[in-house]
Formats: sequence, C-alpha cells, structure tokens
Amino acid sequence: MALSCVIVDDNHDFLRAARELLDHEGINVVGCVSTGAQAVRACEELRPDVVLIDIDLGDEIGIEVAHRLADQQQGAAQPRIILISAYSEDDFADMVADSPAVSFLPKAALSATAIRAILDRAGGSAVGGS
Repeated sequence: MALSCVIVDDNHDFLRAARELLDHEGINVVGCVSTGAQAVRACEELRPDVVLIDIDLGDEIGIEVAHRLADQQQGAAQPRIILISAYSEDDFADMVADSPAVSFLPKAALSATAIRAILDRAGGSAVGGS
C-alpha cells in the first residue's frame, strides 16, 4: 500500500514541485494546503500516513500547527508529522525536539526515500492513513 501524505506550506511553487516529486517517487500526496486550519481539516478528512509541515507558514508557525494536529487527532490514528524548512535544522533543533514531530527534513533533501527512512527510524511507516 502506498504511503499517503499531506503537505502544508504557504509557498505554492514548493507545494506543486513537492507533490510532483513525491507522487513520482511513489508517495500518494492526497492534499496540499497552506494554513493550519486547512491542515487540520485535511487530516480529519483524508487521514494521511504522514504530514509534512513547513516551520515558517507566513503568519503561522508550523510547530504550532503540529501541536494542533496532534491535539486534534488524539484517539484517532495519528499521522506522523515531519517538519520541513528551507533553513537549517540547527536553527530549530530545540523546537523540533519539543514538538510532536517525528523528525525534521530540510526541503533540499525532500524525497520519498528520506521520508521512508525517517518513518522507519520512528518505527511506523504504516501508521494511520487510508
């Protein structure tokens, strides 16, 4: 079964490129959204296995969106959250460690292989989803 994914990013060019890349590499991108509210709604409706959330969502902070998703999904099959950014992980290490995210992935390293490796290390590549 293919891994399903929702991408949360306020950069529409990145959303399009990431969707094309991941779809091509065998990850089923079931949704691309730009805000925290859209992310919560998409996760409730689509039940993805993994959610990629940009740390900098313009007016919102992706880590706060990650906390909202984790709180909203309690009792349900929770998607694994991976925080992404164009900036270095060093800039966010403490915040990522204190978040419900399983890991951080630089946008430049985005690939299906990287996502699967993160999920394997986190012990749940087949968690949740449809």
